[in-house]
Amino acid sequence: MTTPGLTPGGGVHPDLPFTPVRVAVLTVSDTRDEESDTSGQVLADRVEKAGHVLAARGLVRDDVEAIRHQVRHWIGTGAADVVITTGGTGLTGRDVTPEALEPLFDKTIDGFSAVFHLVSYQSVGLSTLQSRATAGIIDGVFVFCLPGSNGAVRDGWDKVISAQLDSRHKPCNMVELMPRLNER
Repeated sequence: MTTPGLTPGGGVHPDLPFTPVRVAVLTVSDTRDEESDTSGQVLADRVEKAGHVLAARGLVRDDVEAIRHQVRHWIGTGAADVVITTGGTGLTGRDVTPEALEPLFDKTIDGFSAVFHLVSYQSVGLSTLQSRATAGIIDGVFVFCLPGSNGAVRDGWDKVISAQLDSRHKPCNMVELMPRLNER
């Protein structure tokens, strides 16, 4: 027997209160600017449509220190509960988002990559092997690193991240963990 409104394995309980979180979006690219940053815009629009606060939005080049500087700034100022990057997760020499952020992770969210690749495979088939999508926690802030294509951003947000950032998602969600992420 399933509960109304829930899919097998869990889902959103619309009767529960929604807790918005502050999400910062960072595009990592050597070729895009604010006008041509379509994947960052797709993500920003989805964050706001879901009822969350778009806390900040930025664009940096594929440079380890530039990526780290922006993410550390948002985390250090307390501007965001979640940072989502788009771009720089591929296999080329200039793709350095995982190299920039994984060393900063206090904990790696191993399941994110596995689930992202599962849903990505449904969209792009074996091309998902070219992505190094990753996620972790830095100083109590969730950090998700998505590829830079609009499709990958849609898959990552719509099919993975959005449900876990919805406080009404059961049996569990990441929002309920936020107050406890820095416990020692």
